[in-house]
Amino acid sequence: MALDKSEVEKIAHLARLHISAAEADEVTSRITDILALIDQMQSVDTDAVEPLAHPLEVVQRLRADEVTEENRRDELQTLAPEAQDGLYLVPQVLE
Repeated sequence: MALDKSEVEKIAHLARLHISAAEADEVTSRITDILALIDQMQSVDTDAVEPLAHPLEVVQRLRADEVTEENRRDELQTLAPEAQDGLYLVPQVLE
């Protein structure tokens, strides 16, 4: 797929971009090259290629799920102005 200069100028106008005549030629050429590359990439047969979640074959090392701190909820709630049933009570913000 190739764009011509008038289409680039129309797109620039819709995007509210000012592109001079010299810039329009260069932008047209660059966009056409990009679209040609996309066409080339889409023509590659990828039926036998499995999708990847990550381009590198790496494995994430996981640590054991162990408790590292003691439960201090009751101690910390004694510092709060108001607490009830394990919850902090705060003034109502929304009506």
